[in-house]
Amino acid sequence: MRQLPPLASLRAFEAAARLGSVTKAADELGRTHGAVSRQVRALQEQAGTALFEKAGTGLRLTPAGEAFRGVVAGVLDELERGYQRLRDAGRGATVHLACGATFAMRWLVPRLSGFYRERPTVEVRLSMTSARAPRDDGADLMLSWDRLARPIRDEARAIRLGDVAFGIVCAPAYPVRAEGGRLCAETKIRHEHTPHSWPAWEAATGRELAAARDIAFPHNGLCIEAALSGLGVALVEQMLVRDDLAAGRLVAPAGFHRFANGFAALPAPDRPLSPEAAAFLDWLRRMLAEEA
Repeated sequence: MRQLPPLASLRAFEAAARLGSVTKAADELGRTHGAVSRQVRALQEQAGTALFEKAGTGLRLTPAGEAFRGVVAGVLDELERGYQRLRDAGRGATVHLACGATFAMRWLVPRLSGFYRERPTVEVRLSMTSARAPRDDGADLMLSWDRLARPIRDEARAIRLGDVAFGIVCAPAYPVRAEGGRLCAETKIRHEHTPHSWPAWEAATGRELAAARDIAFPHNGLCIEAALSGLGVALVEQMLVRDDLAAGRLVAPAGFHRFANGFAALPAPDRPLSPEAAAFLDWLRRMLAEEA
């Protein structure tokens, strides 16, 4: 007979450890503060050792808690992936795709009908990743395109799909001027979780944007909306704003700098690529080539 703590206690512990707060863990899990606190306390009592200690108004893991967090997080991640694969198998032919929300909303979903016309019996299921904490959620494929934000995690597994191109964009009436070899604007729009993207673009292009002030947003989509509304100049990948550029809602005063083979897919490391996933990659590669 296995001697295991209740799954609810493990989930409560992992969330509190990751977030550093019982209150935040309760919000994430949809439980009350008291319920999560009791689950963590019961886990500590069953284990016979303290997992947390007070740190100001929050919590800090003890050495025993830190060691146990790594075990629990890995087990929960693997359980989540296994359960998702089980559900996918029950649905029939599927492609589980992990990608950024902005890419999904602005590029992929508007074009997805083309894939369904070719493969009407295959369901594409999307999981959203974020710049703050990219994760694949057990997906068949994880799309990676933001070359300025981070390198591809596993170059050996990466399947190259096409180039990417980054440039600065703003509303047509927004003033951007050239002074002494630099571009100047009142406001630079930054992504909160990829602060090195602007310096990386300037290093790659040899261009510099001088701005009197910065404003930051936690999401690529919000940065684009801010540029559309005339708040400032944003740095974005061309695919995400292709339709806005074509319609004249945005302009790119410095053009776009291309990064060869920057768009890639990372297949799941624990299983071979399915025929459905291979078909989706073929369609995606053709779509990207048509719009290059």
